[in-house]
Amino acid sequence: MQPAGFRKRAGVAALSATGLVLASPVLASPIAPLAATSLSAAAPYAITLGAAGFALVSALLALKWRREADAARADSGERLGAMRAALDEFETLLAGMPEVTIIWRDTGIEPSVLGPVSALLPGETRPQAVLEFRTWLDPEAARELAARLTDLRIEGRMFETSVTARDGRIVRATGRLVGGTAVVRLRSSGASIEPPLRGDALARLPSPAEAQAVLASLTIPAWLRDKDGLLIYANAAYLHFTRTLGLKGERGTAPDIFDAVTREKHLKALEDAADTIAFTEPHPAAGGLDLVLFPLSGGSAGYCYPPVTRAKPAEAETGQPDLGHLTTVIDALATPIAVFDKRRQLTHYNTAYARFWGLDIAWLNTAPDERAILDRLRTQGMLPAETDYRDWRARHLMSYALTSPRETPWYLPDGRCANVIAAPATGTGGVIYVFEDMTERLELETRHNALIHVQRETLNALSEGVAVFGTNGRLRLHNPRLALLWSLPMASLGNHPHIDDMARACAQAFPEDGARIWADLKQRVVDLDPNRMDTKGRINRADGRLLDYAVVRLPDGQTMMTFVDVSESANYERVLRERNEALIAADRLKDTFVQNVSYELRSPLTNIIGFADLLANDSGPLNDKQRSYTDYIRASSANLGLLIDNILDLATVDAGIAQLHPEQLDIAQLIEKARAGLSAAFAGTDAAVDITVEIEDGLPVLVADGTRIVQVLYNLLSNAARFSDPGSEVRVRVSARGPDHIAFAVEDDGAGIPEDMRSAMFQRFEGQSVEGRQRGAGLGLAIVKTFVNLHGGTVLIESREPRGTRVTVIVPANAALALNAGE
Repeated sequence: MQPAGFRKRAGVAALSATGLVLASPVLASPIAPLAATSLSAAAPYAITLGAAGFALVSALLALKWRREADAARADSGERLGAMRAALDEFETLLAGMPEVTIIWRDTGIEPSVLGPVSALLPGETRPQAVLEFRTWLDPEAARELAARLTDLRIEGRMFETSVTARDGRIVRATGRLVGGTAVVRLRSSGASIEPPLRGDALARLPSPAEAQAVLASLTIPAWLRDKDGLLIYANAAYLHFTRTLGLKGERGTAPDIFDAVTREKHLKALEDAADTIAFTEPHPAAGGLDLVLFPLSGGSAGYCYPPVTRAKPAEAETGQPDLGHLTTVIDALATPIAVFDKRRQLTHYNTAYARFWGLDIAWLNTAPDERAILDRLRTQGMLPAETDYRDWRARHLMSYALTSPRETPWYLPDGRCANVIAAPATGTGGVIYVFEDMTERLELETRHNALIHVQRETLNALSEGVAVFGTNGRLRLHNPRLALLWSLPMASLGNHPHIDDMARACAQAFPEDGARIWADLKQRVVDLDPNRMDTKGRINRADGRLLDYAVVRLPDGQTMMTFVDVSESANYERVLRERNEALIAADRLKDTFVQNVSYELRSPLTNIIGFADLLANDSGPLNDKQRSYTDYIRASSANLGLLIDNILDLATVDAGIAQLHPEQLDIAQLIEKARAGLSAAFAGTDAAVDITVEIEDGLPVLVADGTRIVQVLYNLLSNAARFSDPGSEVRVRVSARGPDHIAFAVEDDGAGIPEDMRSAMFQRFEGQSVEGRQRGAGLGLAIVKTFVNLHGGTVLIESREPRGTRVTVIVPANAALALNAGE
């Protein structure tokens, strides 16, 4: 199919060539008939050459356009893969933001909800639950948000507002139009609104416990008193304020900044006002204090503003800046912190410090020396075990000479690990200690490192190549087997290359088909369909290697690829398959050969038997030697005929077409027929034996295939005769085995059969020579076992002491019933 422009240019070229011929003055002139005739004769050749040139130019142009189309198609495929990878990365980033985004792409279509719903609605996983505004927003907030959404979607009015959830949380809602699509972002601000007090709660005074929670967060001195005016709580700023005033309380208690008379005056003023009061109270040490007092249920509370002018004289007198502003910050931290001045006395600490070292808060409030604290901790067995404690303490106390922070790990006897950060306190000459408990962190790091080590060792020990790609298409995990299978340098894989870089490297390592293989693998990795299924298949590389691969999508959005080299196993499988087919063909050929040979042997054998009978009966008197030879011919022919019959019977059984014809039988007649056949087979030989028969009385009626039973008995007697000395006795005993089975036992006095040869006696063509006994074709007992099994019976073979062998055949009395049960 050629482009339209191509056809147009071809038409113009053809018309131009024709116009040149027709418009030639020589051809048009009436006085140049000969020239015109010559030109007319040359015109077909010119047209043919022009058409050939035009076809060549057209083919070149078509080849060029096809190459450009293939290049454009390949470039489009690569851009599409990159766009899909980028989209996957953007969606992952959006899903990780603590906000929910709702997108209305078109009217009548359900909006898309992106982001973690649980960040907005704790415990909820359904994305559509966010759209049910009335279930998680206050009624008024739900109506307001619904109205703004309507204005946004219909009129395009953008909005930005805050709405209140039913649990009091403040949710920030922002609506915008992006490319004609309505987008709403909902994000919890972290703040909440307490429900307003109603009814009797408005008149209820707060309890001391409720007030203490508020006073503890103040950075100014605050306190609680009971109904008698005694101090029951003071915050950290109060304690620091009293220390700056030089006030000391009794052991374990905070000092009171007011005397008893002043306290009585304050209680009287609260009782008279029955509400919060504020006034300025002169203080002998602090000067004028601005006080705020308010009544509580069962007591009172208050706080004060220390004079601002008092900080500078204190600093001038002591030469140290006031660190009271740090008290609240230190108390709020969960990390143990202690501050010592230049005299090594404890000036600030938090509750976490006392709890971490198990120290008494009352004792710490006495501002002990750091050496005393270290000595107490050593006595309690809390410090690291050191051979020379005094030297260790001296090196630790050199922290007061530090000019920059120093970190030292302390491994404590109780198994904890503390990272001690000592930093100089600017302007005071003291030290600020931060005791970071690293125990849990170190345990987690140890477990993490051990897990990573186990995973890495397991990954490296795998016989299959493993590659895990992130959502951005870069290699996250790999093992050495991957580099070996694809001839990639481990150093380049350690830099987490992009899948495009790996595809280019494999294309260079395998120029025949590396680019094609990895182009297909890349499409499976960058497939962003959330419903995509895991895939697997087999790669037949041009270098002859066969690789089974599997692409598995991991729960976190990453993709794992595995490669297994199955070249050897596939070759083994092919060899085994070919060998099995050869064995089946050989078995088939063997069956065909046996059947054909058996039938082909029967015709000449019949002739031999016939002529032997003629020689023995109708050819006149024979001398002893001639009669002996004739008997040998007849006996050997009978044995050969029996062997052919056995082979045909086995072939019939193997083909699955053997059938039994059960009928009521006379056991004595069966034995007699078998003995007569044996006599005919051994006629004229020196291997004749004496056969005795014992038939038990009261046997059940035997219903079986008479021909097969006679064959079984004949083969048993023949086997016993071959394994017996000439003239010895062979015994046949028939007895009942229960009400439904009959046993035929044939015993001889020949050499016994070794234990390791008994199982082989039932195998075809496995005749054995035992102590010089005759070796048969190996079909006798195989025929016995086959026909007995067809009747549903069993065969047992055992040695007798001191010599001899007993073969016992047990068959059901009614073979017809046994066949029906088997079917």
